Amino acid sequence: MTIRPKISKIEEALQQLGVTPDILSQEERDGLDHDGYVVFTDVLSPVQLEGLREKYEELMAREGMNAGKELHQEHGTRRLSDLVNKGEIFDAIYTHPKVLAAVHHVLQRDFKLSSLNGRDAIPGEGLQALHADWGTREADEQFHVCNSIWLIDEFTTENGATRVVPGTHRLAGSPSDYLDDPAAPHPDEVLIVAPAGSVGVFNSHLWHGGTLNRTTHPRRALHSYYTAREHRQQLEQAEYLRKRTDDRISPAARYLLDV
Repeated sequence: MTIRPKISKIEEALQQLGVTPDILSQEERDGLDHDGYVVFTDVLSPVQLEGLREKYEELMAREGMNAGKELHQEHGTRRLSDLVNKGEIFDAIYTHPKVLAAVHHVLQRDFKLSSLNGRDAIPGEGLQALHADWGTREADEQFHVCNSIWLIDEFTTENGATRVVPGTHRLAGSPSDYLDDPAAPHPDEVLIVAPAGSVGVFNSHLWHGGTLNRTTHPRRALHSYYTAREHRQQLEQAEYLRKRTDDRISPAARYLLDV
């Protein structure tokens, strides 16, 4: 029987995955603290992008109406779920050192992957109300969740790019406590407009939402979502873990999945 090395703390996992103390610039740290988000460009190479696009469409065609059912299906979008188990190409997404460094900076404690999904708004759809990925939070309460958006296609002002309202991660309560219509445009909102291959990391207590895709083309993205380790995962990774995934991934990846 093979005895696998075990990791017992997040710092060890991060070190093994290439996270170094200087991997984030001070400007990037300040952006996460003050605005609640940061955008990294040129994270994915053209070869990686092409591979991810091909895999994305392969899974959509294979799963059809069942696509996304493991976690969530949403009107007006195509969704994929449980991507940890659907191809080696996704391993580099949830274990990327710069993204993990940003998540650790936000959460400031041990954490794990909550889910790894795909989402794209079909033409003419995709508008979401401003929301936070957590329930009501007190102003002095620690942060519990952090998300990353991997841009498989370019995000533009017209194709349903995610909008965020900088600084709202520090507010108590939820958007509905402040807004008459969370689906309406917000005067302070900012669109995450960036080229394909970029990654946006945002404190998930930040008000955010998808916008309307006004083009005739898809706007595909992956969402690698993390939670503090004391909370439940959106998708219970231990329940879904497949043997071929378990055989492939590193001890540090297993720690992130909490399996």
